[in-house]
Amino acid sequence: MTADAAPVVAESDVVVVGGGSAGVAAAVSAARNGVSVILVERYGCLGGMASGGMVLVLDDMVNGREVTVRGLCTEYISRLDKLGLAKYPGPDEWGADPVSVRRWTRWGASDFHFSGTPKPICYSVAFDPDGWKRVSLDLVREAGVRLRLHSWSAGVVMEATRVTGVRCLTKAGFQELRGQVVIDTSGDLDVAAAAGASFVHGRYLVTTVFRLGSVDVEAAERHWDEQPREAAMLNRRAKLILGGAWENWWLRTPLPGVVWCNCPHLSGYDGIDPESQTAAEIAGRDRIYALVDYARSALPGFERCFVVDVASQLGVRQTRLLQGEYVVTMADIASRRHFVDSVARGRDYYTPYRALLPREVEGLLVAGRHYSAEPQAQRVSREIPPCMSMGEAAGAAAALAVEQNVAVRDIDVAVLRRRLRAQGHDPGDVPSANASPASED
Repeated sequence: MTADAAPVVAESDVVVVGGGSAGVAAAVSAARNGVSVILVERYGCLGGMASGGMVLVLDDMVNGREVTVRGLCTEYISRLDKLGLAKYPGPDEWGADPVSVRRWTRWGASDFHFSGTPKPICYSVAFDPDGWKRVSLDLVREAGVRLRLHSWSAGVVMEATRVTGVRCLTKAGFQELRGQVVIDTSGDLDVAAAAGASFVHGRYLVTTVFRLGSVDVEAAERHWDEQPREAAMLNRRAKLILGGAWENWWLRTPLPGVVWCNCPHLSGYDGIDPESQTAAEIAGRDRIYALVDYARSALPGFERCFVVDVASQLGVRQTRLLQGEYVVTMADIASRRHFVDSVARGRDYYTPYRALLPREVEGLLVAGRHYSAEPQAQRVSREIPPCMSMGEAAGAAAALAVEQNVAVRDIDVAVLRRRLRAQGHDPGDVPSANASPASED
């Protein structure tokens, strides 16, 4: 069967393509706003980079002491907490108090935007990847979303310039899904690019994330306390073996004896080129196994460590970026520029609705790391919480367009923002005190 001959196997008001964190947020948000939703995911689980990619800290969601990413992100954290699969500092522990810094740095709760040392503690959440999969599935099922796993987006259905559906490649062959509105949460702009939307092709680091088990975390931290110079020397050697890593290349997780290693970082690879992706996977694993041999022989607390798992998804940070109705710039991010059509937030920055809208294509919204931004701006605004914020906004916008029978670019953004507020989301309609003035440009 060819793609053009694909049977229509399902129809709904909204089709969301990509079951990562932004996609789950979009699907649940749309469904809770009263429309029928299909969620398409290529893997056998939901969560994207938060689960398959094992990016196991939620950050970039506070502006000083103000939590700016709320809504479904907060709901995830609450549910993970009840399962015992989330760890985070309370408000009384935020800041540079030495006791808090000692306790929370190895949980990934340091403010990585702070240029000095030690880095103060801020609101960040360490979590378990399988817990994330579980919560994602619970949310989707509770909202009544029709889930289609093991379905790879492989094309679009168009009527003139309007997207009316997507084609997926499955073990049963090509299948077609139809919807009034399609939301591209693929992470790589798969749907929008296939529909003819303008984009730029960016590149950044990729990472083969892994976890180690049987680590005596207390012994490892005690060595840093008691012999900091020796520990720093051994840490430098570990980072040389990895070839690219953050200063704290291992962090604690909610599972006893299991540490998370957001490394090795690999440069020069293309996240949408299968040959390049293959080379990155191989190079990353070679470095991981070399690091494990070294850790067992040299690092206190790691004598009996072993590889629990390597992320099933390559940690891709940037590929195609939409060039939409508005392109967010590095100056926008750095100046905390507020927008009159802000619908989503990250740390101290704002995302306008126009940055979710392709210029040339109708019936389509984009949410996630591939939103409309300059490559440099995207590098500092692509973390999981702001992507979830975009997804939640896009889902509510799609539902509003269906309800009012208007194009997604013609919805009333003021109505959208009121709905988002009502569901616990911060759309950025009320700027923080440190925001720069709003502009329609």
